Amino acid sequence: MAFITGLLLIDAPASALNNLGSIPGARTDNTVGIKYISTKEGAFPYVSAQAFRYWLRATLEEEPEWLSAPIYREEKVAYTDANPIKYWDDDLFGYMRAPSKKSSAAQKREEDSSREGETPTTDTVTRVSPFRVSTLVSIAPVDITSDFGVMSRHEGDPVPHEHQFYRATLKGLFSLDLHSSGTFSYQQKTGYRNLDETRQGMAKEAGLSHDQDGKFYRLPYAERLKRINALVEGLARLEGGAKQTIHYTDVAPPLVILAVTKGGNHLFGHVVGANHRRLPVIKTEAMAEAMTVFADQLLSDVYVGWTQGYLDEERAKFEAWAKDKPDIRISHPRLAFQGVKEALNNHPTWLD
Repeated sequence: MAFITGLLLIDAPASALNNLGSIPGARTDNTVGIKYISTKEGAFPYVSAQAFRYWLRATLEEEPEWLSAPIYREEKVAYTDANPIKYWDDDLFGYMRAPSKKSSAAQKREEDSSREGETPTTDTVTRVSPFRVSTLVSIAPVDITSDFGVMSRHEGDPVPHEHQFYRATLKGLFSLDLHSSGTFSYQQKTGYRNLDETRQGMAKEAGLSHDQDGKFYRLPYAERLKRINALVEGLARLEGGAKQTIHYTDVAPPLVILAVTKGGNHLFGHVVGANHRRLPVIKTEAMAEAMTVFADQLLSDVYVGWTQGYLDEERAKFEAWAKDKPDIRISHPRLAFQGVKEALNNHPTWLD
C-alpha cells in the first residue's frame, strides 16, 4: 500500500489559532486562553487535530466540485450522512454513525424535514479515516502573552476583556492512505464496516468494482484520483484558525516536506527542529539518514516546498546541501503539492 506522507509548518507570528475558552479565576470574567502543553521546558502552544481537520474541511467546501455530506443531529448525537460513495468527505475523513433505535428518536427523524434525501441506515457503520493528521505543536517553548483591552463604544463604564496569544512555529504530520481512499469495506469489524446493506446496494447500482473475497467495493480510478487531488490541493491553500479578525494569521504552510511512501509510518517526523533562536531548521543529517534507511519505502521523489522570504538563510543552507541530490525537489509549497499530484497521475498502481 502507498501513502502520501507529509510534514508541514505553520508560521504563527502573533496568533491564537486554537483556544480553550474562558480561564477560571482570571482578572477579567471573559479572559480567553490558548491551548498549550505545559512542560518543564516551558509552554508549547498547539492546534488540535480536530481543529486542523475542521480548517481543511472548510477550505475544501469552498471548491465547487467538492461534495460534503450533510450533518444530522439527534439529541446529543451528531453525525454525517455516512455515505462515502456519494460524499467526498465521508470517504476521506471517515465517519461513525449509530442512530438511536428508540421509537421516539425514530419518530423525530421522520418528522425532520431537513433529512429529505438522507441515506437510510440499517446498521451501525464506521469508517477509519484514510486521512490522518497529528496535533500541531510548537517546535519550541514560548512565552505566552496576555493582551488586555476594553469595549468602550458605549455610554457608561468600559467592559474589559483579555486574551492570550503567542509567537511560534507549529509543526504537524499528516498521511493519506491511497489504497483506502475510494475503497469501502463491508467486513463485520469496527472501523471497517463502511457499508451496510443499503449502501452495498447503492455501490452495486453505481457500478463500483467488487472484491468478494476482500469484502469491499471500489470507486473507478479516475474518481478516486479526483478526490485525492482535491484533498492535496486543499492542504496547499489551507485557511482557518481562531482570532483571525485581530491576528490574521496565514495558516497555509510556508514549508512542507512530501513524498509517496510504501508504509504508513512517518519518515520525516524528526527532520525539522528548532535552533537556539527557537526558529525552524531542517536537520540535514536526519534527512539524509531517513532517505538512506527508508530508501526502499520511498516511491516518489521528496518534494520540499519552501516559500521565498521565509527563513531565507536556512533555505540557502538546505539548497546547498541538496544541490547534488536529484531526488529532492525544492520549490514553493503550492508547487510541491502539485508535484505530488503529478506523481500520482503518472503512477496509477500506487492506488491499488
